[in-house]
Amino acid sequence: MKELIKMQGLEKMYVNGDIEVHALKDINLVVNAGEFISIMGPSGSGKSTLMNILGCLDRPSQGRYFLEDIDISEQSDNELSFIRNQKIGFVFQSFNLIPRTNALKNVELPMVYGKIPTAQRNARALALLENVGLADRYMHMPNELSGGQKQRVAIARALANNPPIILADEPTGNLDSKSSVEIMQIFTKLNREKGTTVIIVTHEPDIAEFTDRIISFKDGIVVEDRLTEVGKAPKKEAY
Repeated sequence: MKELIKMQGLEKMYVNGDIEVHALKDINLVVNAGEFISIMGPSGSGKSTLMNILGCLDRPSQGRYFLEDIDISEQSDNELSFIRNQKIGFVFQSFNLIPRTNALKNVELPMVYGKIPTAQRNARALALLENVGLADRYMHMPNELSGGQKQRVAIARALANNPPIILADEPTGNLDSKSSVEIMQIFTKLNREKGTTVIIVTHEPDIAEFTDRIISFKDGIVVEDRLTEVGKAPKKEAY
């Protein structure tokens, strides 16, 4: 399998007055293209800091992070912005939809930044909403949608520029059990059928078991990296 992400000796330190806080310590990780991974750990374990670095929203204090063989530490802010727009789709616990904009326009937003022509982005946004089961809700505003429907819009938006990676931070944290399962089924389908690499942060063990691999953090270090029962099962090749 092709290496998509590689971290070598990665560390992140924050300075609070005279105190140095080591959020991440000597992280060495490889993520291959097409993996479905969950990151777990208690509050303050470093998992959110890791996701920010993975998403090019923050830079490590030491070490190196390669994304598709690009050394992220050598990229300018403008280059990082381009990488985020083209290579990474973000899904958040709080959905982060624009309140006064309908579902269709929310999904189109990354394509606006990517300078995709209006007709093309409109057609793609409609297709993406259909893929997540919301074709009949494209004109609805966020306050007219349930939590599960809002997260479906957020997933469709994350896929707008067809990124190779989806990063999801507690994507089921604000959802009921039924909606949580439905959202994880969407991620599973996306990973299996399209080969998209999906990395989620979750504190819920039953949600993590949907993924193939669980990486557990404590006090800024990796304490476990294991395959789930799903991950041990034979997989069909993505098409």
